[in-house]
Amino acid sequence: MEDIKILSELFKSRFGVEPSVVNPLASAGGDRRYFRLVVPEIGLSVIGTAGDCAADCRSFIALDSVFLSQGVPVPEIYAVSDAGMHYLQQDLGDVSLFSLLGKEEECRPAVRLALKNLVRMQLVPRELWERSTEYRPFCRRQVLWDLNYFKYEFLKPSGVQFDEELLEDDFDRMAEDLVGVDSSFQGFMMRDCQSRNVMMCGGHPYFIDFQGGRTGPSVYDAVSFLWQAKAGFSDGFRMEMFRYYAEEYGARAGCDSSIMMNSLPLFVFFRTLQVLGAYGFRGLVQRRAHFLESISPALRNLASAVDAEAVSRYPELRRVCRELAADTRFDPPSKDSGLTVTVFSFSYKLGYPEDYSGNGGGFMFDCRGMHNPGRYEQYKALTGLDAPVMEFLQERGEADKFVAKSMEMVATSVECYLRRGFSSLQIGFGCTGGRHRSVYCAEAVAGEIKRKYPDTRVVVVHREQGIRKEL
Repeated sequence: MEDIKILSELFKSRFGVEPSVVNPLASAGGDRRYFRLVVPEIGLSVIGTAGDCAADCRSFIALDSVFLSQGVPVPEIYAVSDAGMHYLQQDLGDVSLFSLLGKEEECRPAVRLALKNLVRMQLVPRELWERSTEYRPFCRRQVLWDLNYFKYEFLKPSGVQFDEELLEDDFDRMAEDLVGVDSSFQGFMMRDCQSRNVMMCGGHPYFIDFQGGRTGPSVYDAVSFLWQAKAGFSDGFRMEMFRYYAEEYGARAGCDSSIMMNSLPLFVFFRTLQVLGAYGFRGLVQRRAHFLESISPALRNLASAVDAEAVSRYPELRRVCRELAADTRFDPPSKDSGLTVTVFSFSYKLGYPEDYSGNGGGFMFDCRGMHNPGRYEQYKALTGLDAPVMEFLQERGEADKFVAKSMEMVATSVECYLRRGFSSLQIGFGCTGGRHRSVYCAEAVAGEIKRKYPDTRVVVVHREQGIRKEL
């Protein structure tokens, strides 16, 4: 692998020995690749990064040097390739602040220390780092990019209906409000400040992944950190920690922290929309489990944020966000509630059903090999829920044989999932229009599952008919 070869050569050039072990590490939200290069005999371990964007690599390396010189806790960079796309950095271990989150009393000291160091980073004099950033200062255009990211990657795929003209009017007003915040709270904006990007090493928090940094409203980072969807902080804890952050910032910057407090609701709402756009793209499009799992807690954040007085200036946006926040499709089955089997009917022309559980897998059965009632005028307006269509399919016999064979296959997994305590299984029946054959088969198999396994929660979704019900 070319990345390992380049990083190993960098390692030997810097430390005079070949790495004995090179292990790939789990990737995060982006497409950068990470490796741990180790010589265990001498206790040497570093992290190798293979970048995916030249601008991000330049920014990270340059900003890292500035922050180190100012005492901000960031990893030391040991070596950089000639092309600048690969570099070796300090190994801070495998414990992120996110992994320590749980009981708020226990994680309070680490969260406070991370926020205190965030203020130190944000208030490094601008003239020291401004030329190291690769991104323009936070501005109206960037706000609109993020809002349209939400619209196209999450709102539209969700199926919630909206008036595009009214929504764009709300976006324009929101952009004006966000860029008009008090300039005394402008500093270095890390952009993706979340607990997964804070590593804990020797009891101290270190910031990583700040290559997207730019000049901007400092409050954005604190909101990103405290309102991170899967962090699971209570509203009371968030407010306590944000007050601590605002007072720390105000004391260091010599400005009124109450102004920062006043801007909080708007930035919470904006950041929640921005991350939903990311979760839509990374989760619904790229099918990354972590992002799919983050949708439900992000919608809970949205439910709290949308009622703020500041949001009343955006009526169409508020309306659709309330509808999104009430959407239960993204709620994961509770592990304590047993197994949920979701059975879909769908049209192949419109693609496979979405899997919001993050588990992937399941069964997809193709019903198009059966004779199609939809070819006959008397059945076209009907569905597989109507008696004439059911009789048509039953008389030919092939549909019931298909159902029996499908059930035989599915039963093995249902029994295994029940035995092992799994929480969800998805089954789909597809045909040309998602109206006749697939609807009949989905109904039949769902009913048989409920009859044979009564303790199982069975949800039937006839996607193209807009029907969702629980048996």
